[in-house]
Amino acid sequence: MEFVLLGFADKPHLQWFLFGLFLIIYIIILMSNGTIFLIRKMDPVLQSPVYFFLANFSFLEICYVSATLPRMLMNIGTQRRRISLVACATQMCFVLIFGGTECLLLAVMAYDRYVAICNPLHYPLVMNQRVCIQLVTGSWTIGIPVMRGQTYQVFSLPFCGSNQINHFFCDISPILKLACGDTFVNQMLVYIVSVLFVMVPFLLILASYSKIISIILKLPSATSQAKTFSTCSSHLMVVVLFFGSAIITYLRPNSRHSEETDKMLSLFYTILTPMFNPIIYSLRYNEVVMALRKLLYK
Repeated sequence: MEFVLLGFADKPHLQWFLFGLFLIIYIIILMSNGTIFLIRKMDPVLQSPVYFFLANFSFLEICYVSATLPRMLMNIGTQRRRISLVACATQMCFVLIFGGTECLLLAVMAYDRYVAICNPLHYPLVMNQRVCIQLVTGSWTIGIPVMRGQTYQVFSLPFCGSNQINHFFCDISPILKLACGDTFVNQMLVYIVSVLFVMVPFLLILASYSKIISIILKLPSATSQAKTFSTCSSHLMVVVLFFGSAIITYLRPNSRHSEETDKMLSLFYTILTPMFNPIIYSLRYNEVVMALRKLLYK
């Protein structure tokens, strides 16, 4: 069985413009996130936990966007939009795994900022190398069996009628619309997994930042408050960008799902956010800018 990924087929006059635009975006994502990953490896200054997490986050962004953009570019370039059931299931599985990992890793990065600001004297002890590796490994692996199970549940359904997916990648909601029979159980599983991997990390991040903000407000001067807040403001901006679009997409009532809105929101958290992340972090972390300058002037 094959599906057809419609993507942006409803805009035939913009196909080559979209191809060029998304190709440029993909190159920017690979180069910017790849640069952050490499300079962290090469520069001895960037060996603290915050940069260890940032390097892992940059590598994750490359993986995440590579699960969707190459296929979309191929579809636009060749106008052959067919995708086999196995390829569709594989793409969905990887998108879900990388998306879940991103939620967990952002929560880990919030915890790192919480320890650094609220318990600075214990920071080297609490966030030692062993703990950092365990937190990152857990973020990458916890979601794998859950997301594989979620994918299996979706593609165990019988499909009949239309095989056209009104999306640019194999996402759960548009595929469930093609399934025959009752999909209530699958919809409930989507909400349960979304709560566990989106809402729970988001609430943990909110709890961390409520503590961080309460500590910052107790600092004696506005200068020290601004300086302390600047160490976590970049992470907070990324959290708002990613979780805002993901929560609207996966946790709003099914009756309010609009296919065009879903596509725009998916573009935001799968493609645009990974492009903006390196820019946001580079502007906020002077060490990253300095390391990049050293690399360029070698």
